[in-house]
Amino acid sequence: MTQPARSSTPLPGKQMLSEQVYAHLRDAIMRGDHAPGAPLKPQDLAKEQGVSLAVVREALVRVVGEGLADRLPNRGFAVPSFSDRRWQEIVEARRTIEPAVLRMSVERGDVDWEARVRAAHHRLARTAPYAPEEGEYYTAAWAEAHRAFHRTLLEGCGNRALLETFDRLWTASELARRWSAHRNPGRDGIEEHRRLEEAVLARDADTAAAVLVRHLTLTAAALTEDPGPAA
Repeated sequence: MTQPARSSTPLPGKQMLSEQVYAHLRDAIMRGDHAPGAPLKPQDLAKEQGVSLAVVREALVRVVGEGLADRLPNRGFAVPSFSDRRWQEIVEARRTIEPAVLRMSVERGDVDWEARVRAAHHRLARTAPYAPEEGEYYTAAWAEAHRAFHRTLLEGCGNRALLETFDRLWTASELARRWSAHRNPGRDGIEEHRRLEEAVLARDADTAAAVLVRHLTLTAAALTEDPGPAA
């Protein structure tokens, strides 16, 4: 009797479980539950979540793809190191690409885009960056408002490929951005974002690009400066 062919499509239940483990692991790394350079042991994660090694490995491969973990030859998985050169390379890429895309947005963006920029900035300005229950790093709500503001600034360009490039670079840099949250406590991010919005809505492409370059440069500096001993 011929056996029915097995479907290669994963069962919905397994897909849901894999998605849950991935989301939990991603959030844990973002919150700082796993320190920079810390190993991510599949066996420990599987026991903690009560799932199979296969599900955990699938989740780990996904976070590696987002730049939130490294796959080390013969050593398993680990959170990236704070000193990893990748962070500076990502900032360099952003400083090269984003000011040019912002100029395009200022030139091409319509009135609806202007309204979205104003709304995104208002949301960012009114969202608390920290909350005791979410640890020492930026809150998830603030991080999303921050991402939405920067992406909205660029959406006026109308170029999907450039916006997809921004999305990849933003995701890859988000972990280091959260790590650096307290390394430059005197930085006035609120004013930096206000100046960005102001220059963009004034259709001043030169000023907008210059403000964005300085904004990204300060982020890069926060990643390289020695924060000194803890107070």
